[in-house]
Amino acid sequence: MKYIATIGLETHVQLKTRTKMFCSCLLRTGDEPNTNVCPVCMGYPGALPVMNRQAVKFTVMAGMALGCDIPRRSAFDRKNYFYPDMAKDYQISQNGAPLCIGGGVEIALPDGSPKFVRINHIHLEEDAAKINHYARHSGIDFNRGGTPLMEIVGEPDLSSADETIAYLEALKELLVYVGVSDCNLEEGNMRSDVNISVRPEGQSALGTKVEIKNMNTFKGIHAAIEYEVARQIDLLNHGGAVVQETRRWDGELGETQSMRGKENAHDYRYFPEPDLVPVELDEETIAEWRAEVPELPRARRARMMSEYGLPEYDAGVIAADKACADFFEKAARAAAPVPGKTVSNWFMTEVLRLVGEGGGDISSCALAPEALAELLRLLDAGTINGPTAKELLPELFEKGGMPKAIVDARGLGQVSDASALQSLVDAAVAANPKSVADFKAGKKAAAGFFVGQVMKASKGKADPKLVGRLVAETLSKL
Repeated sequence: MKYIATIGLETHVQLKTRTKMFCSCLLRTGDEPNTNVCPVCMGYPGALPVMNRQAVKFTVMAGMALGCDIPRRSAFDRKNYFYPDMAKDYQISQNGAPLCIGGGVEIALPDGSPKFVRINHIHLEEDAAKINHYARHSGIDFNRGGTPLMEIVGEPDLSSADETIAYLEALKELLVYVGVSDCNLEEGNMRSDVNISVRPEGQSALGTKVEIKNMNTFKGIHAAIEYEVARQIDLLNHGGAVVQETRRWDGELGETQSMRGKENAHDYRYFPEPDLVPVELDEETIAEWRAEVPELPRARRARMMSEYGLPEYDAGVIAADKACADFFEKAARAAAPVPGKTVSNWFMTEVLRLVGEGGGDISSCALAPEALAELLRLLDAGTINGPTAKELLPELFEKGGMPKAIVDARGLGQVSDASALQSLVDAAVAANPKSVADFKAGKKAAAGFFVGQVMKASKGKADPKLVGRLVAETLSKL
């Protein structure tokens, strides 16, 4: 029997605010455990929460980018559960009135066709503390406790591990673009609970759902889905029944393992948070926040293809990272009339290579977009040649500065004087009779040898195209 998998995600994203959700404790990764804490995030009796406006703003901006409806009124609730990572025994979350409703993400299927993956809602809550397990004991670090956490609840629209990863990658790209989160998987900025069920082909009713908790790597999510789908199908094929439960993924064993029976909403005894007033958003605030949502990747790719004449591949690579796209566009506009495709070639092959070798990102290098633009204008005008440009770029990348000043100070301008270059060509021909003989014998590659000799004699400053023409003319007369 053939089965169809149905997958839905609840993705938790830590927001990039300076302070926690309901107190003024700083959010810093890597600090000593339990140093960024206070009575509020430690859950001391009588401590009162104060809402972080920036977290509300970031959640609403994320919802706008994802095409959600933004209710003008939302509210917080208490989600009650007993666990060491939540000292006050409840989590401040949202249940009945979230900040964002609806929306979705468009992904590309393996055959290239688009698929729209719906979002049910996005709500805002506080993150739990982090439990660290050691050889003989466990410790709780409350530095993470109270971090603003946006939960994006997707509809069960996914049907494979590949589709799920495509959805998460598109979601991550959008959230980083908007600037609401770093979505750093290694630091746990983005974690997903994965809900999976299978049903026989032709059956409309969904199968029994199993949840895999707290997945924070795309590789792990992909492997866990493939394993769990196969496990459920095998169970059904052998007459068993899938039990609604929460499971965990063991990456070392390559399998999911049962944790507990699945909780339902009523198990958490949600009730309105009495210490927080509802969030009321007026039209002016909504308009102000919407204006801060940047042009999104899909629209930017299309515009870059149209405005700069880039092929789809180039536009896709550059627009995938907002900082790279911003850098490229500044350089392309400043480089005019140099074609955008030329700027793209240099940016993708030379600049991004240097970024990769340095292990940082485009914003951490000393190269300014205006410097890259000036370098390409000098190259386009024939002031310098390609080898000189490639020689200068790493220095500009590491130390900054403007290329024209360096070219003028060091006398690096391209030699385009035909008579001066002709003398170098004649000298190279006279000094290498064997290569002349090779050329006469039909070895056309010998012409390239002479070009190299002239470039060497000119210390790389000769115009390669002119040298090539002069070499060809000289050899043809021999």
